[in-house]
Amino acid sequence: MIAPELWTMPSVLFLVALAGVVGMAAYTDVTQRRIPNWLCGVNLALGLAFAWVQAGWPGMGWAALHAVIALLVTMGLFAARVIGAGDAKFYASMAAWLPVTAGLRLLVSVALAGLLLLIVFFAVRLRGRANRPADRESPFAKLPYGVAIGIGGLVAVLAQ
Repeated sequence: MIAPELWTMPSVLFLVALAGVVGMAAYTDVTQRRIPNWLCGVNLALGLAFAWVQAGWPGMGWAALHAVIALLVTMGLFAARVIGAGDAKFYASMAAWLPVTAGLRLLVSVALAGLLLLIVFFAVRLRGRANRPADRESPFAKLPYGVAIGIGGLVAVLAQ
């Protein structure tokens, strides 16, 4: 259920902007297997501004702390070659939309969206396998996890 305080005009405008950022990130991740830095920066700025509109300076501080913690953790995952750098930065920018206390909700939402994405990804790959040989070195052989980060992040923001 969407929280009633998200139905104010400023909040709705921020949520429309978030949906646009998620759509652009998903498109570039699927077509190019990258999420531009500028898009992560815009998402970070929008998330912090949204937090300020929702809860003032303290809310913005908690959202910034969440983004910093998320960036540290996801950069560790990037260093371990678990996720891409764009995914790490995009997840951190999505964290800026939520206070640090909502970190678990974001993580679970992104993980569930990732599971659904994985099922679709493998179904599409299995269907297309007969038409072309597998190329594991191709960037398109990798899961575009930015899609799951965006959808899961949007769900987590709407669920607050």
